[in-house]
Amino acid sequence: MAEKLALPLILPNPPPPKPFFQDPQQLQTPPHHHPTPPLPPPLSTTPLNPVLQNLLNPHKNPSPTTPDGSFIPRTRRRLGKHADTNKGKPWTHYRLSSRGEQTLRTLIDPQFNIENISQVLLNLFSSHNFADNQECEAISFDILGLVKGLGYYKKCDLALSVFEWVRNRSDSELFLSNSVVAVIISMLGKEGQVFAAASLLHNLHKDGFCVDVYAYTSLISAFANSGRYRDAVMVFNKMEEEGCKPTLITYNVILKVYGKMGMPWHKIIEVFESMKISGVVPDAYTYNTLITCCRRGSLYDEAKGIFEEMKLVGCVPDKVTYNALLDVYGKSRRPKESLEVLAELEVKGFSPCIVTYNSLIAAYSRDGLLDEAMELKSKMMEQGIKPDVFTYTTLLSGFEKAGKDESAMKVFDEMRAAGCNPNICTFNAFIKMYGNRGKFTEMMKIFDDIKMCRCSPDIVTWNTLLAVFGQNGMDSEVSGVFKEMKRAGFVAERDTFNTLISAYSRCGSFDQAMAVYKRMLEAGVTPDLSTYNAVLAALSRGGLWEQSEKVFTEMKDGRCKPNEQTYSSLLHAYANGKEIERMQVLAQDIFSGVIEPHPALLKTLVLVYSKSDLLMETERAFSTLRRKGSSMDITTLNAMVSIYGRRQMINEANKIINFIRESGFTPTLTTYNTLMNMYTRSENYKKSEEILKDLLSKGVKPDVISYNTVINAYCRNGRMRDASRVFTQMRESGLVPDVVTYNTFVANYAADSMFVEAIDVVRYMIKHGCKPNESTYNSIVDSYCKLGRRDEAVVFISNLRKLNPHISKKEECRLSARLIKR
Repeated sequence: MAEKLALPLILPNPPPPKPFFQDPQQLQTPPHHHPTPPLPPPLSTTPLNPVLQNLLNPHKNPSPTTPDGSFIPRTRRRLGKHADTNKGKPWTHYRLSSRGEQTLRTLIDPQFNIENISQVLLNLFSSHNFADNQECEAISFDILGLVKGLGYYKKCDLALSVFEWVRNRSDSELFLSNSVVAVIISMLGKEGQVFAAASLLHNLHKDGFCVDVYAYTSLISAFANSGRYRDAVMVFNKMEEEGCKPTLITYNVILKVYGKMGMPWHKIIEVFESMKISGVVPDAYTYNTLITCCRRGSLYDEAKGIFEEMKLVGCVPDKVTYNALLDVYGKSRRPKESLEVLAELEVKGFSPCIVTYNSLIAAYSRDGLLDEAMELKSKMMEQGIKPDVFTYTTLLSGFEKAGKDESAMKVFDEMRAAGCNPNICTFNAFIKMYGNRGKFTEMMKIFDDIKMCRCSPDIVTWNTLLAVFGQNGMDSEVSGVFKEMKRAGFVAERDTFNTLISAYSRCGSFDQAMAVYKRMLEAGVTPDLSTYNAVLAALSRGGLWEQSEKVFTEMKDGRCKPNEQTYSSLLHAYANGKEIERMQVLAQDIFSGVIEPHPALLKTLVLVYSKSDLLMETERAFSTLRRKGSSMDITTLNAMVSIYGRRQMINEANKIINFIRESGFTPTLTTYNTLMNMYTRSENYKKSEEILKDLLSKGVKPDVISYNTVINAYCRNGRMRDASRVFTQMRESGLVPDVVTYNTFVANYAADSMFVEAIDVVRYMIKHGCKPNESTYNSIVDSYCKLGRRDEAVVFISNLRKLNPHISKKEECRLSARLIKR
C-alpha cells in the first residue's frame, strides 16, 4: 500500500512565482475563478443520496427557519468602528486651493453631468505656468485632494474619471503623483475591483511611470483585503525585485498575509528579521500581527516569545495584544494560560471586552471544559457585557463536539430568547451536529434555510458538508458537494484541500486522499499544520506507520510544530499497524511528561488501547484523564463501553452508560452498536434487538453494523428464524447487507450441519451482487472437517465453480490446501 500511495514525503520547493505584470486581459479574471487543478474523479458512480439531491436542487421554502422552527431575519453586524476621525463631519478640503475647492463642489453637485468633466478640469488647469514647478505641484495637490474628496463622497467612478482624464494628458507626468495612484488603487480595492487596480498599475508601469512603495503597498493591501493572498505576495516580491524598499505598513500587511496563508513560522520570522535588518522598526501593530499569526499553528510558545520581545523593545501591549494572545491560547487549548493573560490585562488597567471573553470561552470549550465556559459567560453578563452570536455559537459547538446535543439546543434557545440572531457560523455548527449524528435530512434542511433567509453559505459551510459526508463514507456525495461548491464560485484553498484529504481517507481511499495532497502542492498551496495532520490521519487509518513517521520527521525539521493532534495520529497509525511496542513507547513519553499529557492525547490513548484490547492500559489512560479533571466526551466514553463489553464486564459497562445519561451526553450510533455487541455475547442476547428498537424510536438511523450485530446475536443462539426476520427488516430499511451479514448466516448454518442452507445463502449473496470472501468458504470447509465429513468437503470444493463461476483457480487451490492441513 505504501508504494502505491507514492506520497511526496519531502515537499518540493514552491513553484517559481508567475510574472506579476502580465497581459491586462489576464488580470481581469473575476474573483473566485482562479483555475483550480482537477481533483481525482469520484470514487463511485453510485447515484447521489437523496439528501444531496436536495443540495443540488433545493426546493423553495417560503419561510426559512432555524432548528426551532422560527423565521430568521436578515441582520448585518458591522465589525469594528469607522477609522475616519472625520466621520460625520463635512469633508476637510485637505490642501486644496480655492479653485480646487470650487472644482470639488461642482463635481459633487447632484446636477453635475459627467460629460462636462473635461471643461471643469480644464478650468482648474487654466492660467497656470506649467514651467513653474511650484504651480505644477499645486495642481498635483489639487488632483490628490479631488480624488480623496470624491472618494469621501462615495463618487468612486467620478474619482477614477478625474484620474484617467489627467493621465491621458500628454504632460500627465507633471501632475500625477504616486500618492494619487495609491489612493485610486485603494479605492478600487474597496469597491471590489482589485483586478482593475492591478491592471491600472500594470499599464502605468508599462508606460514608464515610476511606481513607488506606496502604490505597491496599496495594491498589496487591496489583494489582501479581498482574500487574494498569493497575488498579494506576488506584488510584494515584484516590488522588492524593482528595488522598492518596503515601509513599516508594507511589512505589516505582508506579515498579516503570511499569517492568513498559514505560512510556516520560520518563513514569517524571516520576513520579520528582514524588516529589522533593513532598518524598519516594528511597531505595536507588527507585534500584534505576529502574535495573531501564531493562532493557526497553535504556536503558543512562539506567541509568548513575541509578547516578551514586544515588551523588551519598549512597545507597550494594548488590549488588541492581550486579546490576540488570548486567542492563540484559546486555539491551543491552554485555558490556564488564558486566565493568566486575563489577570495581566486587568492589572494593566484594561477592562475585558466581548472579544476577551469570547477567546476565553473558546479556550475552555475546545478543551471540553464546558461548565467552566458557561461560568465565564455568566461572569461576563454580571459585568454588563452581553453575549453575542460568537459567544453562543462557540458554546453550542463545544456541547456538540462533546456529544451533548440537549445542552447545545439549550444554548441555542437561550440565544434566541436573548434576541441574538444566528449567523452563518451558527448554521455551520448545526450542519456539523446533524451530520455527525447521521441526521442528513435535518442537516440539509439547515442548508436550505441558509440560502432562503438572505444569508449565503460560506467556505466553512461547504467544508463542513465535505467533512460530514466524508466521515460517513459517502464518497459520491463528497465529490458532488465539491463540484457544487466550485459551481457556486468558491475556489479550493488550503482548508478545502485539508478537508478533502480527510474526507477521502475516511471513505477508505488513501490513494484518493494522497492525490488531493499532490494536487494541492501543484496548485502552489503551502501545507500547514492542518494539512500535515490531515495527511497523518489518512495514513494512520491505513496503519501506514512508517510513512507516518517520515511525515512526522519532515514536520519536526522546521516546517511545522507538531501538536496533540499530530501525536494522536501517530498513536492511531501504530495501533492500526499492530505496532503495539511503538505505541507503548510513545504512550510512556506522554505519561512521563516528555510529551505534554494533553487531555486530547489521553483521550486518544483510551481509544487506541481499547481498540487494541489492552484493558489495564485503557483503564490507566482513562483514570489519568479523570484525575486531571479533564472533561469527557462521548467518543472516549464509547471506547470504555466497548472494551468492557468485549470482555463481558457488564457492570462496568453499565456504570459508564449511567455516567453518559447522568452527565447529559447524547448516545451516538456507536454507543448503541457497542451495547448491542456486548449483549450479543451474553445470556441476555435478546437485549440487543431491544436496543435496536430503542435506537429507532429515538430517530437514530441504524447502520449495517447495527443489524449485523442483532443478526449475530440470534445466529449464535440458534435462532435462525429471528435472524432472518431481522435480515428482512434490514433490507426493508434500505440498507444493503454486506459480506459480514451473509457470512454470519453461512457460518452458523454450517456449524449446525445445515450445509444446504449455508450453500443457499452463498448462492443468494452472489445473486445479489455480494462477492464471497475467504471466510465465506472457510466456514463451510472447516465445519465439514470438524464433523469428520472430509469427503463432502472435497465435493464442495470441486463443485465451487458451479456455485460461483467467477471463483479464481487460486482460491480453489487455497481451499484444497486448507483441507489437507485440516
